[in-house]
Amino acid sequence: MESITSAISVQVDSQDKEMANDILKSLGLNMSTYVNMAIKQLLYTNGLPFEVKNPISTPKSNDISDIIKEKSTDNYNEYTTMPNLIEFMK
Repeated sequence: MESITSAISVQVDSQDKEMANDILKSLGLNMSTYVNMAIKQLLYTNGLPFEVKNPISTPKSNDISDIIKEKSTDNYNEYTTMPNLIEFMK
């Protein structure tokens, strides 16, 4: 069976597009190939192939303890959950 293709048009910041094209070119790819790869990963994972979250603003050095106190420590009582704490601290 022959595959039918469709065109996608998106609006992106010109500077972001230029920088993305430069990165893709250095990897031997173009934007079309990258978008197709991203869509295949979306289908393969049945969701976004990367984590989406709101970034925590960089705290002042004396405010980090306040942020840690606000988080539940119940999740960090085993060594297996240490990566969660490390990710939070980034």
